[in-house]
Amino acid sequence: MFFRKKVNELEIFKCAQGDIVPIENVPDSVFADKLLGDGIAINPSNGEIISPVDGQVVMIQDSLHAIGIQSEDGIEILIHVGLDTVELKGEGFVKKVNINDRVNKGQPIVCFDKEMIEEKGYNMITMMIVVNDERISKLEKGDQLDKLLIKVQYK
Repeated sequence: MFFRKKVNELEIFKCAQGDIVPIENVPDSVFADKLLGDGIAINPSNGEIISPVDGQVVMIQDSLHAIGIQSEDGIEILIHVGLDTVELKGEGFVKKVNINDRVNKGQPIVCFDKEMIEEKGYNMITMMIVVNDERISKLEKGDQLDKLLIKVQYK
């Protein structure tokens, strides 16, 4: 008798409202070449970033432009807001969570002053990357914000 191995899946939803951009089209080779992992990008239409999964905040950069969330299954997701926004040293960003906080899908995690940051010349494209890709056996991407954006199968 053969036993089917259970397939573990995680559904990752939007982290922002806006237009979806293939990660390969991000104008920064670190993301476009998937050096940190695979995922999607969003051109945010407003200044609110929300948690794409239920999980725990495991990292917040001092400049507040990048947040790491670990799903309940241990899959790590990096949300990186804007390109070169680390240079702002947190100006225009307000965190809504702290490291080790439990978060729910859809819960605001960081807000930013989109107009002010764009006026300073920064591209606000926001990347959502699955970073522990050694556990990922399959990653599927969607392209509609009102639906699932990434589904991963993992070990």
